[in-house]
Amino acid sequence: MSDPSSSAHAPSSSSSAPDAPPPYVKSAPPATPAGKAGLLSLVATPIGNLGDISQRALDTLSHADLILCEDTRVTAKLLRHFGIAAATQTLHEHNEEERIPFLLGRLREGARIAVVSDAGMPLLSDPGYRLARAAIAAGVQVTGIPGPNAASLALALSGLPPIPSLFLGFPPPRSQARRTAFATLRAAEQAGLSATLIWYEAPHRLVETLADLTAVFGEARPAAVGRELTKRFEEMVRGSLADLAAHFAAIEPRGEITLLLGPPPDGDDGAETLDNHLRAALKTHSVKDAATLVAGFVNLPRRTIYARALELSRDDA
Repeated sequence: MSDPSSSAHAPSSSSSAPDAPPPYVKSAPPATPAGKAGLLSLVATPIGNLGDISQRALDTLSHADLILCEDTRVTAKLLRHFGIAAATQTLHEHNEEERIPFLLGRLREGARIAVVSDAGMPLLSDPGYRLARAAIAAGVQVTGIPGPNAASLALALSGLPPIPSLFLGFPPPRSQARRTAFATLRAAEQAGLSATLIWYEAPHRLVETLADLTAVFGEARPAAVGRELTKRFEEMVRGSLADLAAHFAAIEPRGEITLLLGPPPDGDDGAETLDNHLRAALKTHSVKDAATLVAGFVNLPRRTIYARALELSRDDA
């Protein structure tokens, strides 16, 4: 496949390379808020370029009594790079609930606890929400150290309308559940939703996800894929869903992926033609499955949709 930026009909892409981060100089510990026993800090970490970490983040991590992280090995590399020695423990979806009583006890005793994810802002598609909620309910001071976030960066670089936008985390890993989730969003558009939609996605599922998006939202819908943002091989690919599907079918996607879908075009009241939806769905699904998929977001009897799908499949045979 030719370079996608070489054709007016192909998705456009851009790339950049990171710079080396400056050395870290440890500062005095931040003051604990008056009248508060301890402090829970939600700390954003780099999503690829170590130079993006903030001085406040480094100060918070260097003075933490305990750092909670998804993977201690990943966080250890970050701390080692900046010469920070701190105790670390895992916090993930399988142990977060059971660890809350112990962690609240530490906070009540005056501990400074930091929460980080492997990359980006914790709690967004990462563990930490239950602990933060419990700390707030217990009257413990909770603060945040903002920083890199792949979703907001991809939105800024996408060329798609930034407001309103809706971040949806990861789509379901299985195709049927994914199509159902997308059909629900398409139905929401019929009810008036008009927003840029944002997901994270695993590279090995991107092609299938693009196919499911195309079946539900149509080939012409504007979209963008951010790959390896802030890293050496950063790439932003922009175009229609059909363009992106063709691009990544020919070029295997690798690295961290952020997927964005533009809002419906002006004048789209959700009544896009049934035939367009069915033809898109029939490219990758049987007549029965295509009818079921389209029935999720078209306000017509399923029997009518199935009959039309059968006609179209015969016409295109």
